[in-house]
Amino acid sequence: MSEEAPLLERRKDHHLDVVLNEEVGSGGAAIGLGRYTLEMDALPELDLDDVDLTTELCGKTLRAPILVGAMTGGTDRAGEVNRTLARAAARVGVGMALGSQRAMIVKPELAPSFAVKEAAPELPLLFGNVGAVQLNYGVDAAQIEAALEAVGADALNFHLNPLQEAVQPEGDTRFAGLLDKIAEVAQTLDVPVLLKEVGSGISQRTAAKIADLPVDGVETAGTGGTSWAKVESFRGDTESAQAEVGRRLAGFGVRTADSILHCRRAMGDRVVIGSGGVRTGMDVAVALALGADAAALAAPLLAAAMQGEDETVQVLETLIYELRVICFCTGARTAKDLRGVRLLEA
Repeated sequence: MSEEAPLLERRKDHHLDVVLNEEVGSGGAAIGLGRYTLEMDALPELDLDDVDLTTELCGKTLRAPILVGAMTGGTDRAGEVNRTLARAAARVGVGMALGSQRAMIVKPELAPSFAVKEAAPELPLLFGNVGAVQLNYGVDAAQIEAALEAVGADALNFHLNPLQEAVQPEGDTRFAGLLDKIAEVAQTLDVPVLLKEVGSGISQRTAAKIADLPVDGVETAGTGGTSWAKVESFRGDTESAQAEVGRRLAGFGVRTADSILHCRRAMGDRVVIGSGGVRTGMDVAVALALGADAAALAAPLLAAAMQGEDETVQVLETLIYELRVICFCTGARTAKDLRGVRLLEA
């Protein structure tokens, strides 16, 4: 696997360049959260100071139901981005998810680019991240556990990305037999395990399969945000069939709003994190009203992180204050109370 490491490192830096410099959204027609707003209440019978956004997630306490979404890792540049994001998240009191840790499994000396708790020891919640398909390419439970322990992760995102892998120049596409393997690994780990899509969403059919697994929840990552199929179309031979298909299928999948509904119905009381096109406090509020326990966002925070830690904190603080005002103006004393607020077509 040592020959694979340089390719992974180049890919990670290339991903950062593409996301920062190219138009890689899945397309306006695919946005789900923006279809809705919340019914305002001009007599909320509530003081703004009484709004409490404190959220319990995966056994940890967050100041607000917000996560810095999974982005990167595996290179010096990616490590600096991760540390900036982690320090900002720790200052604000929200959680963070790492990008895929496959690079550090292949090359353990890359672990520092993921070890954000050394830079941000007060970070309240950290998700590790491994592609589920890697279980078909030799990665086992012991390696995953070691990767989580190395960074002090509190939970694991097993990410699902068949579309991305199919259009990636060096994609891993052996997805057969994963259900049993995921179940086996999930039962051996000592941290909560969530299944996470990366931008095409979790459909009703997929949610039903996941509901039968011994996992703790899901992250929807529906269409409406960054399309990793489109990101891959900028890599390698941009005139290849893979690249063209990546562009054509950039918006293929399940809209975030619909995916949250499917997941909540299938998963019962288990964790549902809404992501995919989350950009504003209203997006977060709509996700929560649809049934999510928290929302994650990535692209806006990556752009802020390139400016610095203070700029990232400002984006997060503005997001939290917007969510607080929305709760106040809808009569929701807590973030979870947003589930009782009527959704309206925007």
